[in-house]
Amino acid sequence: MQLHQLKPNKGSKHSKRRIARGIGSGLGKTAGRGMKGQKARRQISPWFEGGQTPLHRRLPLKKGFKNINHKEYAIVNLDDLENLFEANSEVNIELLLEKSLIPKNNDGLKILGFGSLTKKLTVKANAFSKSAEAAITKAGGEVIKL
Repeated sequence: MQLHQLKPNKGSKHSKRRIARGIGSGLGKTAGRGMKGQKARRQISPWFEGGQTPLHRRLPLKKGFKNINHKEYAIVNLDDLENLFEANSEVNIELLLEKSLIPKNNDGLKILGFGSLTKKLTVKANAFSKSAEAAITKAGGEVIKL
């Protein structure tokens, strides 16, 4: 095959339809717009919704949406647990609020795996990161999901 032998595939090239060029063309008279009505008489944008407030006006202006199912967890890291709690103690939301480690109990407590843990602790929380869960069990502690 050489450059001068290249040609498009059969059926891939075709001339554009010439509408409104007489009844013999098959697209004459109403030019493919049907009979009467607003759409036949003037050009209407495809997203026109018949006078209803259009979708682009109904959506919020700011980027994105606020997910109504989003959980806002109070977050505590492993190094905080290491510094504030003695070995063999139980960690729960009430104790963390009492020690002012979290400002408030939003939708629960989540333990993250930043830092290291050497003490055996029983931790009660709503969610754990995989690394935090592994570190607590490795130190001999217990993970209790609420």
